[in-house]
Amino acid sequence: MIPENFIAALSQIVSALEGKDISWAVTGSMGFALQGVPVTPNDIDLQTDTVGAYEIEQHFCDQVVRSVTRKTSEQMRSMLGRFMLGDVKVEIMGDVQKCQPDDTWEPPVDIEEHKRWIEFEGMQVPVLDLAYEQMAYLKMGRLETAAMLGEWLEGRGQDNNEQK
Repeated sequence: MIPENFIAALSQIVSALEGKDISWAVTGSMGFALQGVPVTPNDIDLQTDTVGAYEIEQHFCDQVVRSVTRKTSEQMRSMLGRFMLGDVKVEIMGDVQKCQPDDTWEPPVDIEEHKRWIEFEGMQVPVLDLAYEQMAYLKMGRLETAAMLGEWLEGRGQDNNEQK
């Protein structure tokens, strides 16, 4: 179930970015919920590239609580920023890269390769494919989320190694 305040925030995002030359998609718990996975989102994560991260930040400049900057952890690095739409936290992630077993960084995620469009509440919303999401969570060592997605995909009769 997606709370009303999240639907309202998503509507603002879709309206602001519709028709703009920005490659972006909803990911994380909100992306899962939009695709039918039975989770309640705790924020809205938007994945894009570096240019897109700054452009999205500019569209919501009055709501920014953390400016887009480079963030690196052991498993992942990206451009990261945050803004608030009412009481909904929205995170912007640009040029996400995951650390490989040999300690090198994979190339930034190509959003267009893993993006699919869904219709939700009369909006066309770009989301990241759940099979891709499962693999990404495995690479980040977030095994519980990866397992949950794998079980959900299997229950839907989808091959969780299939990339759409």
